[in-house]
Amino acid sequence: MAASPTGTSRRGVLAGALGLSLAAGLPAADAARRKQSEKDNAMAKPSIVFAHGLWADGSCFHKLIPTLQADGHEVISSQHGLDSLKGDVECVTRCFGRVKGPVVLVGHSYGGTLITHAGMDDRVAALVYIAALAPDETETSQGQQQKFPVTDVLSHIEVADGRIWLKPDGVNFFCGDLPKAEQKLVWATQSVPVPDLFMQKLDGVAWRRKPSWYIVSSQDRTVQPELQRAAAKRMGATTVELRSSHVSMLSQPQAVVEVIRNAAAAVSAKKA
Repeated sequence: MAASPTGTSRRGVLAGALGLSLAAGLPAADAARRKQSEKDNAMAKPSIVFAHGLWADGSCFHKLIPTLQADGHEVISSQHGLDSLKGDVECVTRCFGRVKGPVVLVGHSYGGTLITHAGMDDRVAALVYIAALAPDETETSQGQQQKFPVTDVLSHIEVADGRIWLKPDGVNFFCGDLPKAEQKLVWATQSVPVPDLFMQKLDGVAWRRKPSWYIVSSQDRTVQPELQRAAAKRMGATTVELRSSHVSMLSQPQAVVEVIRNAAAAVSAKKA
């Protein structure tokens, strides 16, 4: 007849069994944590990266950013210097490393040229153009513009100190649907390009590979509305037309936010 285990041996058996039980549970717990992490990542909203154009800086998106942040998006706006196309694209691309992917990349005006090239990055999932240029492989920004009539704003610029400046009397042709105080603020905070910026060229056309949205400004006197419509059509973009000046993100921010939300929702749906 087997001897009954002593209290000490019973505790040892119990501890051994408990150890086995805990050890067996660790892989399961790790797997559960990994599964939850993957679920959290899948549910995370895309980040938003903005690229500004001429006579503006990253603050031109200030009416959009708080709303998108409140929606749960990480948001960053590139502050490029308009010194060279290559340098500006690199500046936009660096922003991708400051937020989680995937990225919805939004460009206004010349910023459309930037997102066309920077959008080739694998971290970018969708593109949103706001009254923007979107050159094809064989075009420069200038080449795309030259296919359409010259706009009014170009009669109100000045080349000085190696830069192209918007004159005070040109503000009405740039952002004429803003209150006068806001127009003055736009002029006072302008970021000015080098004269040959629109003649510079890079390879890569992201809108040929990635889903795109386009916001046309029908009252634009800086970039021809017909250029905008043609660009949207050839990229097969989901297109929204607003009765606005060149700066719809300032004059009609809610409408612009809705387009960005739609692009972000499409990215999220694709991830799910």
